[in-house]
Amino acid sequence: MHYSPSRLSAVRFFTTLVLFVGIASSAAAQTRSEIVEARRYLVEHEIAGAGITNEKVLEAMLRTPRHEFIPRSQRPRAYYDMALPIGDGQTISSPFIVAFMTESLDPQPDDRVLEIGTGSGYQAAVLSPLVSDVYTIEIVEALGRRAARTLDRLSYDNVHVRVGDGFQGWPEHAPFDKIIVTCSPESVPRPLVEQLAEGGRLVIPVGERFQQTLYLFTKTDGELVREALRPTLFVPMTGVAEDRREVQPDPTRPEVVNGGFEQEANEESPLPGWYYLRQFSLEEGSEAREGTGYVTFHNTEPGRGSRALQGFALDGREIAALDVSAWIKHSRIFAGPERNMHPMIAVSFFDEDRRDLGHTWVGPWLGSEDWHHVEKELRVPARTREAIIRIGLFGATGEISFDDVQMRPIER
Repeated sequence: MHYSPSRLSAVRFFTTLVLFVGIASSAAAQTRSEIVEARRYLVEHEIAGAGITNEKVLEAMLRTPRHEFIPRSQRPRAYYDMALPIGDGQTISSPFIVAFMTESLDPQPDDRVLEIGTGSGYQAAVLSPLVSDVYTIEIVEALGRRAARTLDRLSYDNVHVRVGDGFQGWPEHAPFDKIIVTCSPESVPRPLVEQLAEGGRLVIPVGERFQQTLYLFTKTDGELVREALRPTLFVPMTGVAEDRREVQPDPTRPEVVNGGFEQEANEESPLPGWYYLRQFSLEEGSEAREGTGYVTFHNTEPGRGSRALQGFALDGREIAALDVSAWIKHSRIFAGPERNMHPMIAVSFFDEDRRDLGHTWVGPWLGSEDWHHVEKELRVPARTREAIIRIGLFGATGEISFDDVQMRPIER
């Protein structure tokens, strides 16, 4: 099946999504057609529309019921392209990232795949119709047991779930044709290298806690050959991997990485420091307000994503507020078809279990205006332990540029 990002209008999608949100509190009230419609829009516009081309992967994404793998309270957002909390300090990855990692793995019908970080079981479910067997390991027992029950209930019979530390892999069933890791260690665990078959592929996010790169490794002559795919943000690999982590972020000194957009694009990132990039361009010239670089986001389709984000450690017991500032200019901005779909600098806060504590923002901005300075003090909830800063259009249409994005902590 071919997926064209033009078959559903944004207005039709958001009408469907409002219906889905309205019925999400009652499983009995949900209709199959409304859920399928929301999922189809997600696949066509946010997955195929963002560059995923493997038809079998797109078909798997279309047929996998993401709402079945998340807590009932999160179901209104099941078919947004966003990560969601699933309990026990873990998250379900955004659908685009799941599709991107799956496509990068290049799954084949005879493959035996090892997944590290079962989480909700959603990634394993997407892989299930594409490969022979999926062996998946989850270190959090409650999550692993819950995922096994969900996968069993939905008849994913070729998915095998184990509770344990994924750092050690699953040697009894090695070697594996492919390995996919959905949590981030600081470096690739050696047992996974040993359990990957010669010529096999390993997709894994590696790096510091809030500055990671998703890599594709191919095993050649017993060693891994590396290819950087994109910057990303995953929950950390816990257990042995976390015990061996050498670089720990300071939650009392949060700052924006590359907020002046002066770092040049490299093999790891087209916009160093930022990830989950959509519809942007890195600009250079004398009109920049700081240095010579700035970033511009652009969008012509109401509701479509155009953004960048980065995560950071933040201790709400020590930090009362963040003074957030930037230079911006914008042209022909019109709000998107849903509430809060307008350009802004948004900060979301999370507790130690990565539960959402809410968000606040600088903005919004509409219409057209030349470069001007914006600044606002944003209150930090006391239970905050992590946060995410986002910049972009967020579903609005038009064009907006950012430069010299800064964040200054204010102590309690």
